[in-house]
Amino acid sequence: MPSATLEQNERRRAIARLLEEHAINRQAELVELLRTAGFPATQSSVSRDLRDLGAAKLKNGYSLPKAAEVGNAESLHVVAEFVREIRPAGPNLLVIATVVGAAQRVAVTLDRIGWPEIVGSMYCVVSWKATSESTKSFGE
Repeated sequence: MPSATLEQNERRRAIARLLEEHAINRQAELVELLRTAGFPATQSSVSRDLRDLGAAKLKNGYSLPKAAEVGNAESLHVVAEFVREIRPAGPNLLVIATVVGAAQRVAVTLDRIGWPEIVGSMYCVVSWKATSESTKSFGE
């Protein structure tokens, strides 16, 4: 009987292969493909796997970051298209706004570059629907 870690690693390799072979837009699709391939999977396990693999959900489906064979400049070039704005938030903090679904990929890339000036990154999703009232009070 394989250990949980071995099973998880095999499932993650299968996820990487499936993402290369298929355009997968929903985690439920990935769960079904994994189960068909003989891997026990739930939405929560797939969600954790995708997060740990550094996957990003883009307009044409989930995508994994490029292999580490590319240099820092190439890695930054790949994610630069996802960055919409960079602004300071105090003397030692930057806020990087990205296109929808790309914040995790940008954060993982910055973490992997290993610059000593970057002690860590975090990503969060903020959703805000502008209304005439909110824009009036926000814009004034």
